[in-house]
Amino acid sequence: MQKTLKKLFILSALALTTPIISTSAISTSVIGATSYANDGVITDESRNRTIPINITLPSNNAKCTAQVKCSVAFINAGYGISHNEYTFVSNAFSQRGYLTVAVAHELKSDPDLNREQPYLTTRMENWHRGVVTLKFLVNELSSKYPAYDFTKLTLFGHSNGGDISALYGSIYPNEVSTIITLDHRRMLIPRNKNIRVLTLRGSDYPADANVLLNDSELDKFPVTQTLIEKSRHNDMYDGGPKWLVDRMSKEVEGFLDSKN
Repeated sequence: MQKTLKKLFILSALALTTPIISTSAISTSVIGATSYANDGVITDESRNRTIPINITLPSNNAKCTAQVKCSVAFINAGYGISHNEYTFVSNAFSQRGYLTVAVAHELKSDPDLNREQPYLTTRMENWHRGVVTLKFLVNELSSKYPAYDFTKLTLFGHSNGGDISALYGSIYPNEVSTIITLDHRRMLIPRNKNIRVLTLRGSDYPADANVLLNDSELDKFPVTQTLIEKSRHNDMYDGGPKWLVDRMSKEVEGFLDSKN
């Protein structure tokens, strides 16, 4: 399994080399550094791909400077859910000094998510496209927001967005400090002593083999795996029951506050 994954990561990394240097057209509604939150688009011209994003500045953004940079978090939505439906997470990040970028990975022109096994192969195209998008955004936004640190990212993702986050962390481990996922079930969590991971697990579906760490691995790596009893995979966003949103908020906030 590990050898297979290594080959997939190498192939993905090689395929990423061209999009990294792509050019962009940026909607003026997006990049307003004095605004608290902006909803707009960035176009990756090399892929002819319009990327809807929502950028939220931290509540203490005046303290962020090129000399003392603030943290950056990317929010990757679950398949079929709006990137703007995770405000409980963006609020947690904002209150803790993060620039937050919520990304819409799925466009109407994209192929449907593959339903055939093995997902590590059949869904790699989808996840790879998401990794290309994230890498593009990192390169574009880092120059537009010099007061924020795009070299040690926090990646958040629900379901398929968590799979994208995990793949990015596996391909670019030196660029990621933290990964938080809500019940992603296909892509293996990176086993890396330099990447802190929190994954909140739903109660209705199991993860695929080797996605989660076993007991011996949990002793070696900074990974927290928390099962939320009676929670459902499809409810783990703003539209879920209040008790679940409150519980997820508490877990994420506690994890972020414990980083030091």
